Amino acid sequence: MEKFQENLKQAVRSLQIADHMTYVTLPLVNEQRLILKIFDEIHKSIINCINAILNYEYLYKRIQLYANNRENIRTFTDKCAKTYNLTNEQIKKILEILELNKKHKQSAMEFVKQNKVVILSDNLHTQTLDIHKIKEYLLLAKELLMEVNKRVKTN
Repeated sequence: MEKFQENLKQAVRSLQIADHMTYVTLPLVNEQRLILKIFDEIHKSIINCINAILNYEYLYKRIQLYANNRENIRTFTDKCAKTYNLTNEQIKKILEILELNKKHKQSAMEFVKQNKVVILSDNLHTQTLDIHKIKEYLLLAKELLMEVNKRVKTN
């Protein structure tokens, strides 16, 4: 199986997990720390979609892949995003998700306050995640996956 197809399968799986946790599990158990797990699954889905796009475009010799992930993300935003009908706002949100995940991985602490998860960085800057932001990110991931599927199936 092609690498991009494997990435798409993983993206769908992560998106299904995130969707189920958002709309079924979280309201049922009402544990706000689940927001971090949901965010992690959304991040995995978006990364797999980006990898699928990059591998698909590389397969047809439209782009060049690099060993550096940052260069590959730049290639995605510069060359592939418009091909897949992504708006500047969607690209900005994707980059925001990638940056927030990086900050979450490096964070010294995270805690729940007033139905929000607060991520505290080393220099005491805070970023918050709540269910509304999670639903927004989930919708973005679904839109990205639909665009990738549409493009891959037409070629």
